[in-house]
Parts: sequence; structure tokens; C-alpha cells
Amino acid sequence: MKKILMALATSVALSAAAAWPEKSVTIVVPFPAGGSTDTIARSMAQYMGEKLGHPFVVDNRAGATGTIGATAVKRAAPDGYTLLVASLGPFVITPHLVKNIAYDAVKDFDYISLPVQAPNVLVAAPSQKARTVAEVVAALKANPGKISFASSGNGSSDHLSAELFWQQTGTSGMHVPYKGGAPAINDLLGGQVDFSFQNVNAVLSHIRAGKLHAIAVTGDKRSPVLPDVPTLAEAGVKGAEVYSWQGMAAPKGLPADVKKKLADTAIQAINEPGLKKRLTEQGFEIVGNTPEEFTAFQAREYTRWKTLIETRKISID
Repeated sequence: MKKILMALATSVALSAAAAWPEKSVTIVVPFPAGGSTDTIARSMAQYMGEKLGHPFVVDNRAGATGTIGATAVKRAAPDGYTLLVASLGPFVITPHLVKNIAYDAVKDFDYISLPVQAPNVLVAAPSQKARTVAEVVAALKANPGKISFASSGNGSSDHLSAELFWQQTGTSGMHVPYKGGAPAINDLLGGQVDFSFQNVNAVLSHIRAGKLHAIAVTGDKRSPVLPDVPTLAEAGVKGAEVYSWQGMAAPKGLPADVKKKLADTAIQAINEPGLKKRLTEQGFEIVGNTPEEFTAFQAREYTRWKTLIETRKISID
């Protein structure tokens, strides 16, 4: 009798997984509308909804550096109807900066796929004379703690890129955090701050227009949209590779069949030719990895940023 009941339970679970989705799916984006993460989520939602026959609806739940939205997803039922699309912050950085965070980024999510990544680019204000990494390092050494680096906020990938750069070059700059990338870029354009490590896609138009000077990218290879700009490694700064990325996750405990269906559809979405072309032209690099690959990647990134934050004594305050 026990075996029969177990078989029936398994059959019901498989049937439910095979039928998924039977209603609309909510994608929680823990940031305001209009940013890179929101753009990626909405682009994928449209394709996934069309492919699976039910709407994928983006729900922006901004606040507390992404932890409000991430916590809401952690507390949702693991049935495939609530997903999280977020940048690396809530997944691998914020957990080391916010005390008493309401979720465990390693244990509380099933990682589905990492659709895209993009390197940051070290850019200089129009008034800056430095045009090479060597010249930036020389300026920092001549003026320790005085040259300003803008970021979109404490603990952001652009902030941590600067911290890593200073660590690897034995220099120190002045971190100027803003509430988002847009105001940081505006002050950089206006010359109120000296340098910044910004997402390539966020400043590409300004670089092409000659309003900002691109000095180096933080990837392990040159960016296809900035082929003449060297990597930091090429410029002599090793161990400072940084990618900003967006990932899709679900509450822990997702049925295996639902996870596979989700991952397969997400990977197909990000590789849809029209979307792939549009995002690539903006500076994104298409990844579209498997749940297993994303899970391993998240664990490596989690450990890496924990080490840097502790070593540099970085605070979100």
C-alpha cells in the first residue's frame, strides 16, 4: 500500500510539473523599472510567455539594495510561478554587507540561468588628462585618497571594481557613492568626479560621442563594442577582472521538471536572434548557462566578493 501511495504521489508531482505553467508567472525584479536588470527581465518575459502560452509578468519590488524583492521570492512557493531576476548584488554582494538579511543566497534559491554579463569600463571625466591605466595609477600614487571615483552605490559592482583596482595597484582613491548609476554618470559627465567603473552598456553612448574617455575594461577579454580599449590585465593590472551580470532564480525546492523547462526556455529566450543582436550591440555578452553551471558560478562569486569585502573592510553605510 505504501509503495502504491508513493507511486501515486510521484505520478501527481510529475503530472503537475508537465502541466506547468497553467497560469501567469511573476518575475520579481528587485530594482526600479528602466535599469539593465529590468530590461533583461522584460525582454525574456515576453519570449518566455509566448513560448509557454501564459504571460510572464514583471513585478518591480525595489528597495533595500535588492533585498526586499529577493526576500519576497525566497518566501514564495517553489512551484515555478514566482521567479527572481536580479543583478549580482542580491545574489553575491549584499549578503556580506547587510546585517540580519532575511535570506541565505546560497541555500534559499534554485539557480536557473545566468542570461547575460557585461564587463565594467574605467571611464574618465572629460576634464581628466589621464588616458591610460598607467597614468591613472600614477595620479593615484601622487594624490593618495584624493582622486574621486563615482559609483552607483556602496557595494555595487562599480564600487567593488574600484576597490579591487586600488587593492591590486597598491593605491587609494576617494569613493563617491550615488543613489544609482544615472546620477553618478551625470556628475562624471559634468566633471564633478574624476573617474568611475561603469557597466559598459550604461556609458557606451557617451564613450562613442566622445563625452567620456574609456581607459580599460574589467573583463578577461576585450569588449566587442569597445575593441580598441584594453583590458586591465593587458594594461598590467592582474586579478581585477569583474563582470556585472543578471541571473534568474526561483525559491528553493523547485520540481526538477519545472526547473528544466524554465532553464531550457530561458536559454532559448536569451539566444533568440533578434534579442541576442540587440543586447550584444548594447555591450552585453550572452551567457545562457545551465542551472548546474549557474549554481557553481554563484558559489564562486559569493566567496570571491566575501573575501574582498572583508579584506577591504567595506561597509554599506
